[in-house]
Amino acid sequence: MPKQQVVSPELAVPNGHFAQATTVNARGRLVFVSGMTARNAQGGVTGVGDITAQTHQVCQNLRAAMEAAGGTLDDIARVDVFVRNMEDFQAIHEVRRQYFTTEPPASTLVEVSKFVNKDYLIEINAIAVIDDERDS
Repeated sequence: MPKQQVVSPELAVPNGHFAQATTVNARGRLVFVSGMTARNAQGGVTGVGDITAQTHQVCQNLRAAMEAAGGTLDDIARVDVFVRNMEDFQAIHEVRRQYFTTEPPASTLVEVSKFVNKDYLIEINAIAVIDDERDS
């Protein structure tokens, strides 16, 4: 795996499921995943009013985008997370642990006032590195 979590004894342990920093072997393809919301394949919003259901849908959408690019969630080195309510932090990270089961990506999480759809509670974009030689 080209991704490795960086841990500094001079920094506090993260309070969520993310790395302080991530190193990635630069050999490979960069993948930039646009912001994924709880919009399902049929175009509707999964889990209106339910941050847990929406976070699951967002992670499934990230996984689908990564698979289409020839990678997996394990290839994601960084995510930016936008939420409507910072109080959902713990619930979001409980779901993230189910999808990012190896080294977690570096991450930023910020609260925003609006999304393009009033029913969205969360949006995540990602940067990944796919090592095309790993299967060779």
